[in-house]
Amino acid sequence: MPTVRALDPASDLSDWDALAVDGPGGHVFQSRAWAAHRARGGWRPRFWALGDGGRVLALVRPWPFLPGSGAYLPRGPVPTPGADVAGRMLAVVGVLDREGVDVVAADPEVPASDEAYRDRLAKAGFHPIEELQPSRHRLALALPPDGDEAAVLAAISRSTRQRIRGAERAGLQVVRHDTRMTSEPGDGFDAPTEDVEAALYRFATMLEATGSRRGFHFDRAGFLAWWSAAFAAGHLVALEARHDDDPVAGLLLYRHGERLSTAHSADRADTRREIPGSLHLLRWRAAQLALREGRSELDLGGVDVAGARRPPLPGEPMWGLYQHKLSFGATWVEQVGAQERVIRGWRYGLGRLTGRLASIGDRR
Repeated sequence: MPTVRALDPASDLSDWDALAVDGPGGHVFQSRAWAAHRARGGWRPRFWALGDGGRVLALVRPWPFLPGSGAYLPRGPVPTPGADVAGRMLAVVGVLDREGVDVVAADPEVPASDEAYRDRLAKAGFHPIEELQPSRHRLALALPPDGDEAAVLAAISRSTRQRIRGAERAGLQVVRHDTRMTSEPGDGFDAPTEDVEAALYRFATMLEATGSRRGFHFDRAGFLAWWSAAFAAGHLVALEARHDDDPVAGLLLYRHGERLSTAHSADRADTRREIPGSLHLLRWRAAQLALREGRSELDLGGVDVAGARRPPLPGEPMWGLYQHKLSFGATWVEQVGAQERVIRGWRYGLGRLTGRLASIGDRR
């Protein structure tokens, strides 16, 4: 296992995002921006440098009224090519154990085919748990290294290409909000004429309506705060589809590792019949942006849900979204999913109880 060295957040993090986010296998949930965002919610970020060159962010939360705490390695340790991810995780868990942490959860994006990883974690006392993020698996569109947009478009299903072209003929504009954008937004994009905050606010309204239709909870204030922080750090791109200057759909993308990843997508249900294809056009623009940045993948996100960690079946609520993403030429990527190791079960149980009691008191 690699050695572990604690880093001082005040002086030792100048290259953190370059290694943990922008580097191969990196993830935005290992970023300094995510650490600061979660710190505002009561978590205590811990930053470590590993002897093999890796970086690991852990979020630690003390139990109310008790000694001890729980910890989460958000999408970490990142699976840098050739790295011993299990070894990294066990090394960090050893440090957390010595510091009095009672339970550790982690969900690095490790392929389900990696049986050695699963076996090693199981022998170390880890067990699978329900996901800490919305999805366990994802749909990935592989992109050619030569950046050939025509070849990628040709591989998209005919019906989806027709919707993309129809949206373009209807005059849909795609506004690109991106701190890494040069003076020109690029072919197919329009430059913003307002601050990103207005676009994010409108997108939150669309996503809130989507949540009401699909039955999921949406913490508007929390998401807006995080999106703004991620955008300022250069980790988030916001695309907005507009028709006659009227916003009809939006797509938020994370920029990390070798890919752009879908964070959230939403559209206005009242415009779908009149202006079909807005989300098709947004996803195609996202693919174009990823190609122009030399990325190897557009991550279209997951469609599995709690209780059904598998591809959706015909008639299920996520079936349509699954087919929509497949139509871009994406493939289903199975991942191991979230794992947990309980170190001191008795204190973990008491900590969960006191946490629930504290949250009830906060709501009074």
